[in-house]
Amino acid sequence: MAQDPQDFLRRWSRRKQDAAAQAAEKPPAPAGEAPALPSPDSLTFESDFKAFMHAKVEEGVKRAALKKLFSDPHFNIMDGLDIYIDDYSKDDPIPQAMMASLEHAKTTLFGREEEKKQDPGPHTPQAPQSEDVAQAPAEEPRKKEEDGAAG
Repeated sequence: MAQDPQDFLRRWSRRKQDAAAQAAEKPPAPAGEAPALPSPDSLTFESDFKAFMHAKVEEGVKRAALKKLFSDPHFNIMDGLDIYIDDYSKDDPIPQAMMASLEHAKTTLFGREEEKKQDPGPHTPQAPQSEDVAQAPAEEPRKKEEDGAAG
């Protein structure tokens, strides 16, 4: 069923003219006039704040109404999910029982050898400094050769 494009355009034009005529018949709403509102000071928690959220209400009046609403103690209850309220500057040491179980787990998982490698004793020489690192490997083979020649 192919429609005549002229019919479509006539119908569209007629609808546009009807919409324009209806808009002309309606008196325009006064610009900038907000609905009648009660004083924000007289509001309670049970009051209807919907009228204050209208687009034509001044921003300062909206804020005053919201401030009055959220000043109710109902909104001042902590939910317990705020993780940033604790004082993390206090020292909270790990209890001795937990430290003992951690040490036990460390030796069970890694053995005693790892513990010895990490904690050098007094008889273990310290690692050479950065300047001595290049010289240290050259000196060790010389010592081995001297020990082999002497023995």
